[in-house]
Amino acid sequence: MSYRYRNIRPAKPCDAVTLSDLALRSKAYWGYSTEFIEACRDELSYTPEQITDKQSDFQVLETSDVIIAFYKLDAQPGKNFELEALFVDPDWIGQGIGRDLLDHAKMMAVHKGGQSITVQSDPNAVAFYQSAGGVITGTESSGSIPGRTLPLLTIPLKSAVTG
Repeated sequence: MSYRYRNIRPAKPCDAVTLSDLALRSKAYWGYSTEFIEACRDELSYTPEQITDKQSDFQVLETSDVIIAFYKLDAQPGKNFELEALFVDPDWIGQGIGRDLLDHAKMMAVHKGGQSITVQSDPNAVAFYQSAGGVITGTESSGSIPGRTLPLLTIPLKSAVTG
């Protein structure tokens, strides 16, 4: 598999603040109010301990030694994984970086024996995940906004990654 951006590496504990800030900036890209973004702050903040947790795989994409995107992939029971986070710096949205990271996450999950990836998607990102093979399988309650539900998608992996 070929990536346009090859600087994908595991996150380091010292990246926690950078990833938290990037997640909030990326979420704000969709035009959410300041109050909404503040309500999401806890859920979109990451600690060094989370980054080193063996059940999670944080990967960052860098250009010129600056982190411009990241994802968090969590192992689930069975052969399922959950894409807990995928955020791209707003200045880089629309340039294929999200696709590169999602393809990388798929490859990582397949390498670990995964058969599917579940994504609790922001409503604005549903089309992105559908274009990558995701199928809406339900909804899930937001961890940040009481009463808000989010689309739940499943991306099958059995033939998602080749080569």
